[in-house]
Amino acid sequence: MKPAAITQGFDTRVVQGGRASTDHYGFVNPPVFRGSTVLAPSVEDLLNYRQPFVYGRLGSPTTAALQDAVRELDGSAGVLLCSSGLAAIALALQATLGPGDRLLMSDVAYRPARRLCEGILHKTGVVTEWFDHRTDAATLREMICPSTRAIYLEAPGSQTMEMSDLPALIAVAHEFDLIVILDNTWATPLFFDAFAHGADIVIQAATKYLAGHSDVMLGIVSASSRFLPALQQFHRDTGVCVSPDDAWLTLRGLRTLAVRLRQHQESALHLARWLAQKDEVQAVWYPALESDEGYALWQRDFSGAASLFTVILQPASSDAVAHFLEGLELFGLGYSWGGFESLALPFDCSEYRHFPARKPVGPCIRFYIGLENVADLQRDLEQGLQRFKAAR
Repeated sequence: MKPAAITQGFDTRVVQGGRASTDHYGFVNPPVFRGSTVLAPSVEDLLNYRQPFVYGRLGSPTTAALQDAVRELDGSAGVLLCSSGLAAIALALQATLGPGDRLLMSDVAYRPARRLCEGILHKTGVVTEWFDHRTDAATLREMICPSTRAIYLEAPGSQTMEMSDLPALIAVAHEFDLIVILDNTWATPLFFDAFAHGADIVIQAATKYLAGHSDVMLGIVSASSRFLPALQQFHRDTGVCVSPDDAWLTLRGLRTLAVRLRQHQESALHLARWLAQKDEVQAVWYPALESDEGYALWQRDFSGAASLFTVILQPASSDAVAHFLEGLELFGLGYSWGGFESLALPFDCSEYRHFPARKPVGPCIRFYIGLENVADLQRDLEQGLQRFKAAR
C-alpha cells in the first residue's frame, strides 16, 4: 500500500517545489537551459508540438521549474512569468479587460500601475475608477455598474501602507462576478494566502522578496483555472518571456524565502517600534505596529509582515533630510526593495493618492530593512537622527 501523502508546510514547499533531481542526474538544482531553438525528433513531433518544450520564448525546463514552485506555494491553477512586476500588472489587466470595460482600482495601488491605467489602458477604451482604501462593502456595491468588469486591490498600500478590508471588498466583488486582481508583493504567499481569500488573479514582483538578492527583474502572474487560459493566450500572443538565467536566479532565491522573511520581519518590527518612540519622528506607518490604524485588519488577515515601512519625520528642510540619509552607512539610497541590504527612499506623499487619508506635514521616508545586524542598523539610524536634529 502506498503511504499517505504528507501535508507539507510552507517551509517545506518553498524548498521542495519545482524540484525533481531525478530529472537532472541527481543534481539538487535544475540547470539553466538557454536556447531559442528546440530540436524535434520527427516532422510529426515538430508540426504537432508534441514535445513539452518547442521554442525558447515559450518556456524551458528552467522557467517551468519556477512556475511549478510558485504554483505549489500560492495554490493557483497556473503561473506566468514576465520581465518585471509592472509587466505582470500589465498582463493581468490587458488580458482580462477590453473596450467599454470598467475597472475599480484601490487608490493605494502602486503608482506605475496607476499610470498604466490612466495611459495605455485608457487608450484601449478601459475606464478606471478609483476608490478610497477605506471604502466599505456598502459603498463599493454602489460603485458597481453593468460595465464594471474587475477590481484591483493592494494591501497594504504602496508607500503609505494603508490597510483595506480585503475580505469585505472581495465578497462584494464576487457578488457581481467581478474579476479580483490583487498585488501580493508585500506579503508574499507566506504571509497572505490570496487565493484562499478569494482572489482570482494574483501579481507579485519577484524582483523583490522571491528573488531576494537585488539582481533580478521578474514578475509573476498566478491565476485560478477560470482566468488562466485568457492570460496564457495573451502571454503567448504578445511575446512575453523571461530569460532562463533570471528564472534560475529567482528559483535559487526562492529556496530561502521563508527563513529570510521571518528575519526581515523581526528586525523591521524592532526598528519600527524603536523609531516610533523617537522625538524626531512624527509617525511610523507599518500595519504590524500596534499603534497603526490598520493593525486590526493586518492581524486578522495576515500571518506576518514585510520589512517595508514608512517614517514621517518632524517638519524640517530638505537639507536636514539629506544630512540624515546621506550619512547613513548601512542603508543604501535606491529604488526597489526585497534584497538582503537595507534601503531608504524619501518621497512626496502628496503625489500618491486621489483620496489622501494620511496627510503628513513632515518628510516621508520609506525604509526597507535588510538582513544586517539589527543593532548595527539601529546605531546607524540613531546617528542619522542626530544629524537630522542638528540640521533642522
